[in-house]
Amino acid sequence: MNRYLKRGAAFLAAAAAGGIARSQFERDHFVVEETTLYSPKLRRDRTMVFLTDLHDKEFGEGNGQLLLAIRSTAPDAVLIGGDTMIAKPGKASLEVTRRLLEGLAGLGVPVFYGNGNHEQRLCSEWEIYGGLYREFRHLLREFGVIYLSDRSAPFGDDIVVSGANIDKIYYRNLVPPKLQADDLTHRLGEADHSRYQILLLHSPLFFDACIGWGADLTLAGHFHGGTIRLPGLGGVMTPQFQFFLPYCAGTFERDGCCMIVGRGLGTHSINIRFNNRPQVAVLKLVPGNAPVCEQKACMTEEYGLGNFV
Repeated sequence: MNRYLKRGAAFLAAAAAGGIARSQFERDHFVVEETTLYSPKLRRDRTMVFLTDLHDKEFGEGNGQLLLAIRSTAPDAVLIGGDTMIAKPGKASLEVTRRLLEGLAGLGVPVFYGNGNHEQRLCSEWEIYGGLYREFRHLLREFGVIYLSDRSAPFGDDIVVSGANIDKIYYRNLVPPKLQADDLTHRLGEADHSRYQILLLHSPLFFDACIGWGADLTLAGHFHGGTIRLPGLGGVMTPQFQFFLPYCAGTFERDGCCMIVGRGLGTHSINIRFNNRPQVAVLKLVPGNAPVCEQKACMTEEYGLGNFV
């Protein structure tokens, strides 16, 4: 009997070691995924890159591999959905954020930045983070980033990008209150129905409110893809300890509107990824009527990231 127990224990230890190694591999190897979106409001083709939940992760020195991947898509703009840093007492730093913004500034295209819950912590918990929010705002100005903290900005004559903040209760509660379209109107004013309206809203739980407000495309993150993804079941757990939540990651369409939920690029606290690669989302915006969106994944061996399997 002891022999079988020892074999079982050895098998479990080997499986655990393999799982840890696989998780580390995935955390260090991102993929590029492309979604094509169509709208009659668009007047010309555009390519945008959407990044979210970097959480101080670096792919190569100064995020060189990440920046190379972004540059290779020849984007017209970069959209950041928040949580570039980790805002936790004793761990908060803006060094990775600085290097990323400096690299993005070198692309020579507009960079739009919407807040996640970690940026909002820097702002609201000033006494804990020692003025890091002021430093963060300085970095945005230094590198010419368009900061969308409850505000909107045009991109050309046919697109407007908005970024809405939501309160702590929407991030902390296991069952958060329901966000209403009127809440977004209070923060942002009316949606621009004459142009293609993009909304950066960090949590994906409120797609109904985004549709009601008038967002043609909502870009969200926050849930890190569900940490571990199982075939047919999706993401296992969110940072709010919700299990098998449908909106952990992916592309969702309703009433002619689309929401893309990024799996993010980094992790924090629960530093695990399994069947859940970090993601660079490439958005191809094309004039047209239907379909609203089409998605394809691009597994790549470029940028010195090693072989994906």
